[in-house]
Amino acid sequence: MSNRPRLPRTVWILGIVSLLMDLSSEIYHALLPAFLTVTLGLPVVAMGAIDGIAEASASMSKLVSGRLSDKQQRRKPWILIGYGLAALSKPLFPLAQGALPVMGARFIDRVGKGIRGAPRDAMIADETPPALRGAAFGLRQSLDTVGGFLAPLVAIGLMILFAGDIRAVFWIASIPAFLSFLFAWLMLREPRRHADRNGSVSWGGWRNLDRQVRRLIGIGFLFGLARFSESFLILRAMDAGLSAQWSPLALALFSLSFMLLAYPAGALSDCVDPRSLLLAGIATLVAADLWLAQASTIGAVAFGIVLWGAHMALTQGIFARMIADVAPEAERATSFGSYFFASGIATLLASICAGLLWDRAGAAATFSAAAGIAAVAGAMLWQLPARR
Repeated sequence: MSNRPRLPRTVWILGIVSLLMDLSSEIYHALLPAFLTVTLGLPVVAMGAIDGIAEASASMSKLVSGRLSDKQQRRKPWILIGYGLAALSKPLFPLAQGALPVMGARFIDRVGKGIRGAPRDAMIADETPPALRGAAFGLRQSLDTVGGFLAPLVAIGLMILFAGDIRAVFWIASIPAFLSFLFAWLMLREPRRHADRNGSVSWGGWRNLDRQVRRLIGIGFLFGLARFSESFLILRAMDAGLSAQWSPLALALFSLSFMLLAYPAGALSDCVDPRSLLLAGIATLVAADLWLAQASTIGAVAFGIVLWGAHMALTQGIFARMIADVAPEAERATSFGSYFFASGIATLLASICAGLLWDRAGAAATFSAAAGIAAVAGAMLWQLPARR
């Protein structure tokens, strides 16, 4: 291990930027289910629609920013625009008085996330040797999830400090978002080969994507149909008896599991067939969904949430490194953007359908249906040839 090359400086910077932004965003995410269903009195399907539309918007912007980033051979400007929009959206949440203003704030926030996503992951792939890509994506994902783990704990502390005033907590939560943008602006550097070149990359659409990229996108789309928003984990915990004030603990537990496993899983994918790890992640999601469908106590729900976090660690960074491995360098951001677009549309459908199913048939039916879809995605992945 002492002879293993070090990860590039860019990976660490992007990891810290992600940590700060996720710290801010996940405070909102942790309290949004209670804000929508308790403070604003909206049904669960409204939450599912807001999450789904927001995530689909992010995916559309990833497709556009990825293509433009490749065309212009620039990564940093798109990353800054993305983080800047996300920071500017945060003060809109405490000002919201209904579903539409919340949706507007989430829309701007997720569009910002979408704009930065594909160029950021392409920059990591540009700067990292192939033998370290799994570790690089795993480290960025792990640092991102540190923010996701701390955020619910900070949210609970602030809720206690402000006597349950969610709007006051939302104002404080905007601070790390602006720090994230400033850090990226000051510390991030455009890769030299991009800064010195004004190339133009043409792209003819879906058919021009690499065949292996298209196959991974298809699997990612089906897998996305099984992965609704983590807000439903919070609702599941509240169903089991967790109070609204302590409901962010569900997200903290999810993020802790994700955080602890993301880097080891990514580093392991540099040594073994990444497809095997991805199959293990899908199997873990099936197990988590089936468990949560039957869980009735807070302890049982907590175990299911840990499994959900484990499946994220075994899939998110692995999918990214598999795209990086097969995508042509000139179309790297475009390939990431196309993958994120497809998975985001799937998330939109999954979140809306999960909200409808939850309102009409309950939590058990929602998680059971997701388990079935995930199993089909795993069967499709099994058909891919093994790679090392």
